[in-house]
Amino acid sequence: MDLINFTIKEAHERLKKKEFSSKELASAYLKQIKKIDKDINAYLSVAEESAMAQAEFADEKISSGNFSELTGIPCAIKDAILVEGQICTAASKILENYIAPYDATVIKKLKEQGSVILGKTNTDEFTMGASTENSAFGVVKNPYDKNRVAGGSSGGSAAAVAALEACFSLGSDTGGSIRLPASFCGIAGLNPTYGSVSRYGLIAHASSLDQIGPMAKNIEDIKIVFKAICGKDPMDATSADYNFENSDVGLKGLKIGVPKEYFTEGLDKEVKKIIED
Repeated sequence: MDLINFTIKEAHERLKKKEFSSKELASAYLKQIKKIDKDINAYLSVAEESAMAQAEFADEKISSGNFSELTGIPCAIKDAILVEGQICTAASKILENYIAPYDATVIKKLKEQGSVILGKTNTDEFTMGASTENSAFGVVKNPYDKNRVAGGSSGGSAAAVAALEACFSLGSDTGGSIRLPASFCGIAGLNPTYGSVSRYGLIAHASSLDQIGPMAKNIEDIKIVFKAICGKDPMDATSADYNFENSDVGLKGLKIGVPKEYFTEGLDKEVKKIIED
């Protein structure tokens, strides 16, 4: 089995059946990072020792029967979100040696779920950009075509998922910073409703617009991660008392409006064809 190809749901089912361990799953992703990331530059730092310790703890949780869909699932975190004890640079030389003193609320929630944090991903400096060409530590290459960008500012988080260097990732979005790279890299990304996810522990770009959100291989995985990280947080006064509920939305009779101005000029012909299809 090529473990890095599994979605969160698929990996969860196999971990539950003990077809492989969380340590084996984490090792497979770490091996992939070592193998290809020098050509992609998705990661700014990899926490191998910490990740393997988290994976070992996840295996214990799974053995005890007390685990969730995210237990033992390896992920990558945008390097503007604080992970206690790890360097958090926001892709700037100014913060090159800054070590996060605490966990962001979303990280605390992922750790409680038993997720395995592989490392921190590249971004436009202080998240200000749309291509991840503005990082002080080099451009993120698009895994599908290294002559193209991965989008930004969460380009490292998107590229890591697309290149099978993480099962899912967290990014942040102020004006498209999850949506753009998810689109560029052919993965799923969600910019949540403002306030549904705590911003505590995110290096701010524009606080009244910033959102932390999940990036993953498909929509089903996005739902799993969003459900884990959403909710009211006393450390973020703008967070809402959001309760996740499953809902079935009927598509029959639904109309989608497409502004004609988007198609008048400046749109790549291949992109236009994909949208129209």
